[in-house]
Amino acid sequence: MLTFAVIGVVNTGTYYGFYLLFLPRFPYLVAHILATALSMVGSFFLNARFTYRTRPTWRKFLLFPLTNAANFVVTTVGVYVLVDLLGLGSRYAPLIASMAAIPITFVVSRWIMLPKAENALVEAEPGRIA
Repeated sequence: MLTFAVIGVVNTGTYYGFYLLFLPRFPYLVAHILATALSMVGSFFLNARFTYRTRPTWRKFLLFPLTNAANFVVTTVGVYVLVDLLGLGSRYAPLIASMAAIPITFVVSRWIMLPKAENALVEAEPGRIA
C-alpha cells in the first residue's frame, strides 16, 4: 500500500502539472479530463512494475482505465461541487477531490493488476505488504 501511495503522489503531481498546463487554454472540466487521461498511462506502468510487480499486458492496460473510472467519477463530482457549489477556486479543487478517491482506486487497481491466482499468492506471502 505504501508503494501505491508513493506512486499516487507522483501520479497526482503529473496530473496536476497537466491540469495547470491545460487550465489557461480550456474550461476546468476539460483540463481535468485531459490531465486524467494522460496521467493514467504513467500510473499504469509504475503500478505494474513497482506496486504489483506484474508484467504489463495489453489486457491489463486496456482494463486499467477501470481503476480510474471510480477515481474519475469521484474527482469530477468533487471538482464540480467544490468549484460550482462551494465556490472554491478551480486551481486547488482537484487536489482536494482526489483524496476521497484513493481507497476506491486501490481496490479496483489490485483487482485488475493481480488476477485471482496472483492475488491469492500475494496474500499468502507472510510479511509481504501489498
